[in-house]
Amino acid sequence: MRKFTIIHKGFNVSLPKFIMKAPSHYMPDDLISTLRKQHYALFGHSAVKLCHWTKAALTKNQYCYKNKFYGIESHRCIQFSPAVAFCTQKCLYCWRPLNTTGSAMDGFDSPKEIVQETIKQQRILLSGFGSLIESIGKKKLLEAQNPRHVAISLAGEPTAYPKISELVSECKKSGLSTFLVTNGANPQVLEKMKLPTQLYVSLSAPDEALHKKINQPIIRDSWKRFNETLELFPELKTRKAVRITLIKGMNMHSEKEYAALIEKANPDFVELKSYMHVGFSRLRLQRENMPTFAEVKEFSEKLNKHLGYKFADADEKSRVALLWNGKTKRKIKFEE
Repeated sequence: MRKFTIIHKGFNVSLPKFIMKAPSHYMPDDLISTLRKQHYALFGHSAVKLCHWTKAALTKNQYCYKNKFYGIESHRCIQFSPAVAFCTQKCLYCWRPLNTTGSAMDGFDSPKEIVQETIKQQRILLSGFGSLIESIGKKKLLEAQNPRHVAISLAGEPTAYPKISELVSECKKSGLSTFLVTNGANPQVLEKMKLPTQLYVSLSAPDEALHKKINQPIIRDSWKRFNETLELFPELKTRKAVRITLIKGMNMHSEKEYAALIEKANPDFVELKSYMHVGFSRLRLQRENMPTFAEVKEFSEKLNKHLGYKFADADEKSRVALLWNGKTKRKIKFEE
C-alpha cells in the first residue's frame, strides 16, 4: 500500500493511499459539479463534507447538539455518505441535491477503501484551518485530524450501499463510533447488518398520505417497508433513536398517531427537530415552514403526553428537543 503525506502548518500526517474509482463512474456530471460547488469531497460513490458544527467547534468553541445530548466531540466528527447519489426518497425538507441516480448500486468500493479515504478527505478538508492554529490551538487541531466519530448521514440512503454492515465494522476497527441515519426503506438490511453505535430512523409523517407528500418515495411499498422497520427496531441490540423533522404548516399535528408509530419502534430517544430553510430545500419549502424553538418544544410536550418519556434536553441553536426513555445511558463513553 502506498503512502503519502499531508504537511501543513506544522502537521505531518501519513495516510494510506488507495486508488479510488472516479466519481463520474457512479454519478452524472451535473451532480458532480453541483456537489463540488457545495464543497463535497467525492470519491467513487461516497462523499465527505465538513459539517457546520465541526467548523464552529474549531473556530468558535460552539458544539453540535449531539455533544450536549450524547457527548459527541464536534471537531472530531466526520459527516459522510457511502451512497451520496442513491436514495429511495426525494424528501421536501432535504437540503441536499435530489437528482439521485437511483436506489440501488451496480458496482461499489470496499468498506476498507471507503473508511481510509473518508479519513484522508476529512484531513484534507481540515488542512485549511492550519492558518488559524494560534486561535484554535495545536492540541484541538491535532484532535480534529484524528476523528473518533462518523455520522453516516450526509446525503443519500446509507443502506443502499450493499456492504453497509462491513462498513460499520470497519469504522469500529478504526476506533470510530458510528451514528447511522436511515429512512427505513430497507428493513431487510437492518435486520442482518452489524449495527452502529446509534441507529436513527427518520419519521416525517403520521400517516401514509402525508408520508408520500413529504418524503416522495421513488420505490413501491415505501410506507409498508417503513412500518416494517419500526416493528423491527425493538429487536435491534443497539442504541436507537427516532428523529422527527417538524415542518410548520405540514406535519405538526396528529400527536397520537405519531406516538403510535414511535411505540412500535420503542426507541431509547426521540429527537424532534425543526426543518431548517437551507440548501436545496428552499426550492420546495418556505421560510415560514420553519418552526421556532418554542414551537418545537411545545409540540414535543404534546407528543410526550402520549408517550410518557422524559423531556431530557433541548438546544435552541439547532431548534431540537430530546425525549428519553430514562433507561439507556445518554452520554457515550469514548476510549482513547
